[in-house]
Parts: sequence; structure tokens; C-alpha cells
Amino acid sequence: MIDRFLLFPYTITLAVRDFLYRKGIRKSIRAEVPTICVGNITVGGTGKTPHTEMILRTLLRSDRWAYSNIAVLSRGYKRKSCGFQKVQRDGSAATFGDEPLQIAKKFPSVTVAVDKDRIEGCRFLCHPDELQTSKKGRRCLDKDIPAADIIVLDDAFQYRKLRASINIVLVDYYRPVHKDRLLPLGQLRDLPKRLADADILIVTKCPPYMDEWEKTKWAATLGLSDFKTSTCRGKRGNGKEQVLLFSYIGYRDMHPVFEEEADSRYVYAKRLVLFSGIAKDTPLRNYLSDKYKIVKRFNFPDHHKYTSGDIRTLSHAVRENPTAVVATTEKDAQRVVDTKNVPSTLRERLFQVPIDVNFLSENEKSIFEETLLSALEQS
Repeated sequence: MIDRFLLFPYTITLAVRDFLYRKGIRKSIRAEVPTICVGNITVGGTGKTPHTEMILRTLLRSDRWAYSNIAVLSRGYKRKSCGFQKVQRDGSAATFGDEPLQIAKKFPSVTVAVDKDRIEGCRFLCHPDELQTSKKGRRCLDKDIPAADIIVLDDAFQYRKLRASINIVLVDYYRPVHKDRLLPLGQLRDLPKRLADADILIVTKCPPYMDEWEKTKWAATLGLSDFKTSTCRGKRGNGKEQVLLFSYIGYRDMHPVFEEEADSRYVYAKRLVLFSGIAKDTPLRNYLSDKYKIVKRFNFPDHHKYTSGDIRTLSHAVRENPTAVVATTEKDAQRVVDTKNVPSTLRERLFQVPIDVNFLSENEKSIFEETLLSALEQS
């Protein structure tokens, strides 16, 4: 009873908002170019950034989009800059946000931009000449932008003013929606029924192998009936067909955070100091513990801004373990580079662990690519 009382204000707010959009009382508009929304209904931790990168690789491999102007639009969580900004590869996480900066560095041919107002952001990406004349556009630090042919919207599923060409919604394998609750008692930031608005559902962070029974069980918990693992499709109660896929995280060889000062010999150490500011570091710990003895672990809040005190704490751990390598995530690496006075004893042994996502089978990968590209052609 107490739980229902605490959740009621947030539940009724979401329900009224959903009603207004479904009845057309509040309007949604489409961008001038095809858009792909990557989102979730939970607070962080579902793997939006690596899935966004996977989508970019799919577009860059395709005959239709490989030679087009591809753009990514993100809010730029916790950035200090205002309004629309093109992410500069030599910029800082403080200015643009850690995840947009990471994407910009990995995909130099893709325009990455940040704007809390996604409609405004799409307009500037489609008409970059307006950055020269618009009052809001004048704040943009780098106005050298090609007009976008397609836009990937990072974390825009709740931004219902803008209607995407295709919605890809992620669900964490270790945090099933049917076992979660709305904020503030749980991690859900949207109504579970909104999963029905997805065109593609992806259960992320799965074990590398799942049998047909487990996949079918997942489909049922997500509200899908008649799910076939061969086609990766099921039906919702209203008859709508949905694609359901399963992905897992793959880790790649560690890469220096400070290239010029790194000592590659530390990669072959037996001991490791791990720190991160992500929602859940369990998969990363499991991966690294197969190769190293983790002697120290520091778990900071998600999107944590590192301070001089944090650097002193890490440096102290290094002094206690002089032969250990220090590892962190790609996201955290963007923020550590912004931190002042990182000593050489830490710089030389600090490495980031790149990740990517893969589907559990080639069939799922093919269905994902076919569904995505087909939806874009029809938009």
C-alpha cells in the first residue's frame, strides 16, 4: 500500500502524458530525414552507446548509407555547454558529454552533435546554414557541418515530441522489466506498456548462449506471443508484430588512455586496479578477473566527474601495488583525460577496455540489419 502511494504521482504523470500523445492532443513530428531512435525505459545501464556504435557500423557497411552524411544526436548528459553543439574530437567530456565524445573519436566520418531540444538539433543537422543566422545557432562552437541525410537519436525514446522512423528499445538481461518498479522505488523511468511502441526490442548483456526455451520465455515476459526464434518475431495483444533480438557484450584488448606516456608492458601484469563510473561493472569485472587478480576496485556513480581527490586515491592504490595495471571503461577514460594533475605514475599504466555488442547468432544479426534498413527505405 505504501509503495502504491509513493509511486502514484509519477505513475499518473506518465499515464496522462502517454494518453495525450496517443490521442493526438500533444503532437509528435518527424524530422526531415530518416531517424533511428535508440532508447530504453529504465535509468541507464542497458548499453545504448555500444548499440549506437553497432548501428553506425551497420549504416557505414550498407550500400545505401555508406556514402551519405550520417549524424548522431545526443542530449550530452552532464555537459557544461549549452544549446546545440557539434562534438569536437579534441574537445572535452565536460563540454560535450562522455558518450558523445567517445562516439565522435571512434567515428570521424560521422557528425556527432548534442542538444537537449531534439527537434532543434535535427533542424540544425538538416540545415547547418541556420547556425550562422539563428540566435541559438550562434552559440555553436564549430559550425562546419554537412547537411545530414540520416540521424541516429541517442536516448530519445522518452522525447515524444519527435517521432522516429524506427524505435529500437533495449532491455537489460539482468534487470527484467516485469520485476522492476517505477522511480523512485525502482529503475523504470517509463511505463512498461511503452515497450509496445518499439519496432525492435533487444535484450542486452545476455550470456553468449541462450536456448530457444529461454528466448521464448523472455518474449512472453515482454508481452509477445507466437514468438519464433527462426524469424525473431512475435505479436503483441493488438496484433502488432515486433522483432525481438538478444545481444551480448564483447570486450577487446585494452588500449592506453594516455597514448604518448603509456608503458605497454603493464598490459602483461598479473595484478589489476579497476575503477569505473558506470551503472553496473559486474560484466567488466568478470572479464578482467579471467586474466588478472583484481587487487583494488573503485566503483563511482554513473557519469562520475573525477576530482583531484579521486586521482589521489587511485595514485595511492598504485603505490600499494607498484606492478599492477590500472583499467577503466571507455566512457570513464573520456572524463579522466579532463582531470587535472594526473601523475605520470598513473598515466603510464592506465588503460581503457573497449567494448562492442554482438547478436547471439548470425541469423539475428541478419534480421536486425534487414529490419533496420528496410524501415529506413520506407520512411
